[in-house]
Amino acid sequence: METVTIDLLDRKIAHALQLDGRAPFNVIAEALGVSDQTVARRYRRLRSAGALRVVGLPDPARVGQVMWALRLRCAPGAATPIAEALARRPDTSWVSLTSAGTEIVCFARAHGPRLRDAPLLDRLPRTPKVIAVTAHCLLHMYAGGPTGWRRRTEALTPEQVRRLRHDPPTGTGALTLSAADEALLAELALDGRTGYPELATATGWSPSTVQRRLEHLRMTGALFFDVDIDPELLGYPAEAVLWLSVPPTRLSQVGATLAAHPEVALAAATTGPANLMALVGCRDVHDLYDYITTRLGDLEAIERLETAPVIEHLKRSGALLI
Repeated sequence: METVTIDLLDRKIAHALQLDGRAPFNVIAEALGVSDQTVARRYRRLRSAGALRVVGLPDPARVGQVMWALRLRCAPGAATPIAEALARRPDTSWVSLTSAGTEIVCFARAHGPRLRDAPLLDRLPRTPKVIAVTAHCLLHMYAGGPTGWRRRTEALTPEQVRRLRHDPPTGTGALTLSAADEALLAELALDGRTGYPELATATGWSPSTVQRRLEHLRMTGALFFDVDIDPELLGYPAEAVLWLSVPPTRLSQVGATLAAHPEVALAAATTGPANLMALVGCRDVHDLYDYITTRLGDLEAIERLETAPVIEHLKRSGALLI
């Protein structure tokens, strides 16, 4: 990825896209008080450098999918090629090397609640040089997914937020996706701002049908748009995956508390030995230490905590980083 830096206007554009990933550049420009050419030029610069990308993603709970957090312990020297292979799969996200670089943490989508609904989970134990695999089903998301990461939404004024925020979803219940829907989502996962003519080619629908279907999926909550941006550009390069053990009666309370912490990009209740996981971003390792010892230290319900520093991301929510 090309080395880039971002200024306040770039952050405002990223914030605007977090509010509505498909907002026209002229609408963003009007809210920010700049020209639409300026917004388009800034966006294309960041996108071409691989620093920022808008991605359209399904909400697993709304489309009958289940998310799994996978931890793979690999033989020395084997983690990187295995992580690269995982990152190239369309059903994975947030593929990261952690700890000393011998452990991989990633998320995988399954089209159902059982292990056999996720072919990847069945194959991993038989992968050479994978020493151990644990799979943690995400039972409930407290932060992350459609809610985004609050630290990416601090650049705009309340009035600008009001003008740019997309209408919230109003639907309930699960949706059944057609093959054309799957093709639509596959294109949006690569680039959430792909034009309607290109999406029409991918789905076999007309551009007007694509537009109506896309808006329907958004309004029912089956589809949301996220801004995939390097946390280091925002000033938070020290990332870590946390695995926490909390009494079941306190799980919801602690999960909601974590979701309110600005350091937390994701927090979810999981199955497995630890029943809560979180992804946090801090300014440096000293900031991470302070977060663990003070913010988490104040939560008496936490019985056990395991911290795995992120060494490298090979994939976030969007495109490959390799």
